[in-house]
Amino acid sequence: MREHRKHLPSRPSWRCPVCGIRWPCSAAKLRLLAEFREDRPGLLTHLAKVQEAANADLATLHPGVALPDLTPRFVGWAETR
Repeated sequence: MREHRKHLPSRPSWRCPVCGIRWPCSAAKLRLLAEFREDRPGLLTHLAKVQEAANADLATLHPGVALPDLTPRFVGWAETR
């Protein structure tokens, strides 16, 4: 499978290059849940690190603009499953 088909984030915009929507898209969430099936703390740690990278990228992409809280987008969905 080619990398672009894995629904990985396109940086610095943090959009899915396959779906065109904000990452993580539904396909990325399903892949992450499968990948970390037996390690929910590991998934949450991974997502928190990814969120930090997204915050940095988006702050650079949109300087001077207050960014929304990205926690629901990057971590919140995984806490409730």
